[in-house]
Amino acid sequence: MTTSERSSVVLVSGGMDSVTALYEATAQGPVVAALSFDYGAKHHERELPMARWHADKLGIRHVIIRLPFLVEHFESALLQGGAEIPKGHYEEESMKQTVVPFRNGILLAIAAGFAESNQAAGLVIAAHAGDHAIYPDCREGFMLSMAEAIRLGTYAEVNLLRPFIGLSKGQIASKGAALGVDFAQTWSCYVGGEQHCGECGTCVERREAFLEACLVDPTAYVRTGPLPARPSR
Repeated sequence: MTTSERSSVVLVSGGMDSVTALYEATAQGPVVAALSFDYGAKHHERELPMARWHADKLGIRHVIIRLPFLVEHFESALLQGGAEIPKGHYEEESMKQTVVPFRNGILLAIAAGFAESNQAAGLVIAAHAGDHAIYPDCREGFMLSMAEAIRLGTYAEVNLLRPFIGLSKGQIASKGAALGVDFAQTWSCYVGGEQHCGECGTCVERREAFLEACLVDPTAYVRTGPLPARPSR
């Protein structure tokens, strides 16, 4: 097996963060594939085409791996048939309803095997600081452990890269703008309607990111009322 030391596989959902990670990885070295997963989330019909759009624009192979067992056996408001997506700030306790249990552990395990099978030395995930409040499998402690497991569990010692782990979403938006990302061709809303709802946690986070980055928000929202306050910790 021949592995390029700089080649990578990038996990790309079609959201702002993962698309920016794809552009950054492409600027740094060869990207073997943009890898997406369809596990039955309510917004996949809107989000996954965005991942393909950017992969096609960059001339990168886009691969979707379907995992129907998650929607069949896991409990989460994010999944088809789950509870209604809560409104409010991304860091509210209510947003824990959208956690898919151990999702990143499952996706990274599969992605690691995919990366080694495709002779990639690195595996890129766009987990960021804003995820830490509610997603335990986005925190650096988990990522460090997963990185070590992937390194030890692959002959090529695949490296789990997490370039945004200490960045805010606003900082990622700034980075994406500098890389030429068309954020109009990304999707965040967990509700998955024809337009971003503007009120669910991921829409609130998206709106905040553009404000923090002092960028024009190209997103069409159903509602754009006052942003909710960040909860005190």
